[in-house]
Amino acid sequence: MTAFLASSTLRYRGPLSALAREDVRRLLDRATGSDARVALRVREIIARVRAEGDQALFELARQFDRVELTALEVPREVCAAALAGLEPSVRDALARAARNIALAHAPQKPQWVEVETEPGVLVGRRPDPLGRVGVYAPGGRAVYPSSVLMGVVPAKVAGVGEVIVCSPPGPDGLPHPSVLAAASLAGADRVFSLGGAGAVAAMAHGTESVPRVDRIVGPGNAYVAEAKLQVVGAVAIEAPAGPSEILVVADDTANPAAVAREMLAQAEHDPEAACVTLALGDALADAIAAEVERQAERAKRWEIVTSALGSRGAVLTVASLEEAWPFVADFAPEHLLIATASPREDLGQVRNAGTVFLGERSSVAYGDYMTGSNHVLPTAGLARAYSGLNLLDFYRWTTYQRVAPTAAASLAEDVGRLADSEGLFAHADAARAWGRP
Repeated sequence: MTAFLASSTLRYRGPLSALAREDVRRLLDRATGSDARVALRVREIIARVRAEGDQALFELARQFDRVELTALEVPREVCAAALAGLEPSVRDALARAARNIALAHAPQKPQWVEVETEPGVLVGRRPDPLGRVGVYAPGGRAVYPSSVLMGVVPAKVAGVGEVIVCSPPGPDGLPHPSVLAAASLAGADRVFSLGGAGAVAAMAHGTESVPRVDRIVGPGNAYVAEAKLQVVGAVAIEAPAGPSEILVVADDTANPAAVAREMLAQAEHDPEAACVTLALGDALADAIAAEVERQAERAKRWEIVTSALGSRGAVLTVASLEEAWPFVADFAPEHLLIATASPREDLGQVRNAGTVFLGERSSVAYGDYMTGSNHVLPTAGLARAYSGLNLLDFYRWTTYQRVAPTAAASLAEDVGRLADSEGLFAHADAARAWGRP
């Protein structure tokens, strides 16, 4: 039995248990896939940037951004002026967000560890901050200075040697002033007027002006996402990314209007956003669905909201919270909101989620901007294996080992036997040499 349509707004409304297999698959399989045309175009752009360097970047800006750039790098004083010119209340809010991001990420610093696995055998692991990181900041339908903070501030807390920001130029040849302001506030070392796949290619491979980075982080459109996937191998990325998503688990203590607000807040990001609620009982589900309908009608980004809800919007009824948790694990949402009587206790039921919001007052919007938790999160069910951007993303590990003379003599024969069994006789000789008197 297929879940029935509640309205022209939501795609699915009905019992979770009655959802047809193909509908469950549609909700769970949210990978956007790689459009062949996008993939081909991105491949061409990357090859062009690798071959032509800065010249290709100037031509790409002319072609895609419709601007004649005279320089790729934005002077520091321009970024500082953008910060100084920001409306004071917005500047204060950005500063508050940056402070909280730093406070939330600082305790994540990894520790240098050593262990003696047996007498005379020391094995160590040392965390080393990356040398250079690139942060991509979108500049299309919406501008996200908050994403600049989410990338730059943790990198600086980790002690990354150099942090660069790339963002598309506007008509004046510069990224949006709020992006420049956020980069200055967060302490970015260099900023470039570069957008799209060209920016990713430049950061991954380097050009005359743009330094090659060790890792690229930050959200972007389909071309940016595809470019990040194509340069893996030359550079690390934080995780594959797709449209925004939320899953709400609500019991009869939840406020239907609050749940609906959270669904719309994610729906306004992207026509492909996934917004699902599992509601305990028909009465609550009906009330939430009605609120979604009412709020969608007056949404300022109405076309985007209704497109998202009509494609991947659902309010599904569960008979018990125990029925909800297996679906949560399979869905593995970017954002999980637990709107129940005991959200802290229910957190113990959660395994797969980008980040979890405990209680309906813990709005996802707070996490997006101000709590200090990182909002760069895995989507499309990848929270089964990936975590949100965190301090560990800005380190690599150096492992080392020391074998004392007595330990070498003790290890020699067993290592030799294992090497012989694998047909690696030079390994066996190297090991046994230190076991001889």
